[in-house]
Amino acid sequence: RKALAWSVNTYFYVVGGGFAEQTGLGVERIGTNAALFGFGSRTGIELPGEADGFLPSKDWKMEAKGERWYVGDTYHLAIGQGDMLATPLQVAVATAAIGNGGTRYVPRLVEKIGDAPVEPVPVDVTLSAEAVQVVREGMRGAVTYGSARFLNSLALPVAGKTGTAQASGDKPTHAWFEGFGPYDDPTLAVVVLVENGGEGSAVAVPIAKDVFEWGFANRQGTE
Repeated sequence: RKALAWSVNTYFYVVGGGFAEQTGLGVERIGTNAALFGFGSRTGIELPGEADGFLPSKDWKMEAKGERWYVGDTYHLAIGQGDMLATPLQVAVATAAIGNGGTRYVPRLVEKIGDAPVEPVPVDVTLSAEAVQVVREGMRGAVTYGSARFLNSLALPVAGKTGTAQASGDKPTHAWFEGFGPYDDPTLAVVVLVENGGEGSAVAVPIAKDVFEWGFANRQGTE
């Protein structure tokens, strides 16, 4: 929980790739579980040209690059770096699944067509409620004492995770934030990406605060 709250990369290196006597998850299990949240495939939103994102694998690396998979690649994958690609919408879908306790939905653009509501469509995957709750608590910790504590002054409690993603070449890092709120009964999932913007905690979190404030003032209580 503290590693999520403070966005500690080294902790997740060990979780993903292992270190010393600690066995890591490995690339296969990371990929399998990331796919449950929708990474590596289209969300199904009714827009043309949606990107798939990408989850790398041992076979892909050998075929595409002629190289074997190294533990360093697993370390990178464990924090969403290296060859992994994700769209902000994919991150939003995964964030919503964590916020609501483990149900992933197909995103939609409208609430109603005429007078008929557009019902949310769940995706047939099973997420561990216990594991999801641990992540929720870690994301709440990011706001109460961690890297997103700038959001602790909001009128309603929220949870979140900051991200600072390396960009190619010598470009500045991408600033990320993902979160949901209110914490106990979420109605909003928020994702902020500022490309080459710097650190997520410094750049993306203040933008997220504005979004949450507007949402709670204008959308709270809606489905």
